Amino acid sequence: MEAEAPLDTVHRAKAAAGRAGAALTRWPWYLQVLSLWAAARLFSCAVLAAAARFQPAGPWWDASPSYWEFINIWDGEWYSRIFADGYPDSVPRDAAGNAVENEWAFYALFPLLVRVLDAGTGLGWNVLAPVAATAAGFAAALVIYRLFRLRAGKGTAMWAVLFVAVFPVSPILQVPYAESLNLLLLAGSLYLFVAGRYLTAIPVVALMCLSRPVGVPFALAVGLVLAVRFLRRRQVGFPARQAWRLLALAGAAGVSALAWPVIAWVSTGDLRAYTDTESAWRFGNLVPFKPWLTMTGNLFGPLFGPVVLGALLVAVALYLTSEPVRRLGLELQLWCAAYVLYLLVFLNPQTSTFRLLLPLFPLALSAAWLSRSRAYRGTVAAAFAVLQIVWVVWLWRWTELPGGGDYPP
Repeated sequence: MEAEAPLDTVHRAKAAAGRAGAALTRWPWYLQVLSLWAAARLFSCAVLAAAARFQPAGPWWDASPSYWEFINIWDGEWYSRIFADGYPDSVPRDAAGNAVENEWAFYALFPLLVRVLDAGTGLGWNVLAPVAATAAGFAAALVIYRLFRLRAGKGTAMWAVLFVAVFPVSPILQVPYAESLNLLLLAGSLYLFVAGRYLTAIPVVALMCLSRPVGVPFALAVGLVLAVRFLRRRQVGFPARQAWRLLALAGAAGVSALAWPVIAWVSTGDLRAYTDTESAWRFGNLVPFKPWLTMTGNLFGPLFGPVVLGALLVAVALYLTSEPVRRLGLELQLWCAAYVLYLLVFLNPQTSTFRLLLPLFPLALSAAWLSRSRAYRGTVAAAFAVLQIVWVVWLWRWTELPGGGDYPP
């Protein structure tokens, strides 16, 4: 009888979980999505709070900072400066004339949003910035689900939203960064793009391009879809009215992608204000593709570095052309391909690269399609949750390196 007691407890727990799951499925879709997202954010909150508890003194606070202090660091500090003081009138430079790190690297929409909220509430950055970021993440979850439902059934779409919710870098969606706002606007842009509502997408894309630098790959993706649909017009049809609207979206996306560099130029009188500022984080001028060759060479040596990079590119290309990714549809497949190409051309690979993979969130749906097994899907979600702990402890938590500084998240 004593041996049967633990088994009885397990069976009762499983039955209770089954009843809870059945009850959840009877809720409206938006409550299901919000509940799932809330559970993921509470888990991330617990991870961040636990890491803060064991955080030694760092550049921003004393040992064991509060949760609110712990999340207002790294790029959040730059955004808070913009919120308080705006942008410099000129690009600060060192004695050699090289731009030094400054606010022009960070797009204005998120701190502007927080400033508007502060004008109405007076609650300040430390409260409003995390709240705004978290709220934008909840809104993004709803839009992402609706986007996924254009391509998949309810169950698969919900699993894919869960994968996004617990993605290893998902704690970034509740800290004072622009990622959650950008995710909302990107998901909205992609939804309207996939749904064929091209003119409606234009203002959303314009706002997206003022939140984070994703306008160039988005414009490329729209242009590629336009070209493919034009080439296939005899097989699948491509009405002139639809073609002109898609062309308008491509043009608007291209112009919007250049908006922030132009704003920086006009505001400072320096044509290279934005590009030079970005280079300040690179320790050298932007040379397309070169940073990847340099990084793989540093990690694997001059002989094996290019081999490893080539193998990685082949693996990515094979996955982006695989059946689960093709099922996403032309628009989402080409968005993912365009964004990967953008990272390859412009990104200086470092530990922040993990965070920059978040715009590839449509691949969560292709991951859910790999198997309908609950064991597989549950294992993926659990693995992502565990990797959240790794990401927070390794990169968000400050641990000074022997040479000073720390790896950025």
